[in-house]
Amino acid sequence: MSCGDPHETDCREVLDHLYEFLDSEMPDVDRAKFKQHFQECSPCLEKYGLEEAVKKLVKRCCGHDDVPTDLRAKVLGRIDLIRSGQAVPDHDVTATPQES
Repeated sequence: MSCGDPHETDCREVLDHLYEFLDSEMPDVDRAKFKQHFQECSPCLEKYGLEEAVKKLVKRCCGHDDVPTDLRAKVLGRIDLIRSGQAVPDHDVTATPQES
């Protein structure tokens, strides 16, 4: 998506990293560029507002559910594998083998 107007930060870059902006997971320098872009670009500002509203709605509706312990362990195990540079298998490495 692009509004057709030239910007210092391209619309595609802004939309590709929108959730990093929403979650405050980007450097302040980049956040400042994105804020400037939103001031200049109403289509991107509209998309930002929509995604922010969805994120708030999901948090309000689902933010109180506890994550099952086994799911949390599986996700953390996968993260550890990825961080260590190991290949992550397609199948569930934490599942216990089924007895026949």
